[in-house]
Amino acid sequence: MSTASRQPATTPAPTSSPPDPAVEEEQVAALAATLELAYGLLPAGIKRIPEGTATDNFAVVDQSGQRHFAKVYRTRELRALELELASIELSEYAADGRVATARATRSRDHQLIATHGHVPMSLWSYVTHTETAEGTLAGARWASAGTAMGRLHSRLATYPAAAPSQAPGAAVCDVGASRDRFNRLIHAYQHKPRLGKFEAWALRATRQRQAIMAGVEKTLASLPQLTVQILHGDTAGPNVLFKDTEVAAIVDFRPPATGYLAWEIARLGCDPKSVLDSSATDWLAGYTDLTLAYREANPKASADDLLFSLRVGCAAMLCSAFPLSVPVERPHLVDAALEAYGQVRHKAALTLLDRLPAMEEVLREALS
Repeated sequence: MSTASRQPATTPAPTSSPPDPAVEEEQVAALAATLELAYGLLPAGIKRIPEGTATDNFAVVDQSGQRHFAKVYRTRELRALELELASIELSEYAADGRVATARATRSRDHQLIATHGHVPMSLWSYVTHTETAEGTLAGARWASAGTAMGRLHSRLATYPAAAPSQAPGAAVCDVGASRDRFNRLIHAYQHKPRLGKFEAWALRATRQRQAIMAGVEKTLASLPQLTVQILHGDTAGPNVLFKDTEVAAIVDFRPPATGYLAWEIARLGCDPKSVLDSSATDWLAGYTDLTLAYREANPKASADDLLFSLRVGCAAMLCSAFPLSVPVERPHLVDAALEAYGQVRHKAALTLLDRLPAMEEVLREALS
């Protein structure tokens, strides 16, 4: 299996625009034919799920009334499908270890990805009556999220591709590369003939990030050795599904790659909407509950990975150019949702930076 850089994955995949009705009708017909050919499944209903990013996703109801989740891949390129298969295999490995996640359904010829039909696709169990963790971490959900994440990391620590190891915490972000990226963005914005409202905001935010990079570098320099291991790869709020107060499933695994365990904890716990939708006291109490539950579920985890997860998460968000870079590099993806997300993410990162010493002290006391 390939292993990616140990830098945290800070760039969410951009949302995709829905196809026009004619294209969608063709997709549904091709999917229906593939479901029958590859899985022996006769669909009674197929509905597109608009949240798809790298795939086109559909809710499927078969003739018995059972629900399924279908992922249609946008390419037949061998390397891309190999990576998708590696992601599914990692998800199945987690499920075999009793981690809450969706199960993939094998095709008639026992494959996790069906490639001989009209479209390349995978079929999954459908997790019903859930909502995502994005902006909804509150109350008992904090501890539930910590337990689920701890079980996940405990299981993935045994994945044969790579054993857990220690790496310098300061290397969690490449501050020099971030400085260069911000400089290029500032230059690009300054040379635009006219800036829209979001572009003007993005320029101000980029300058603000550039101005605090020295402080971020100093914050990172004080980090001890931290754990790197195989991770889920994208534990953002939309990929953690709750049923009431319990985690029903962690979904959308990335291909097996090593990364900083502390960042994956913070990626979920420092969900920008959750940080800003709660008072500082309530959010920190919730994050503390998450880390305590995590430690109970994954007792082999280093105390430093938990204690310094806030510092790692804050630095990673501040070093990330997404979505400040989107108006320059992929302007066709800018919409109201991305603009709102960019402002919330930037504000949440600055809030964490401003309160970091006090928050770490509270966390240290709770974990001692």
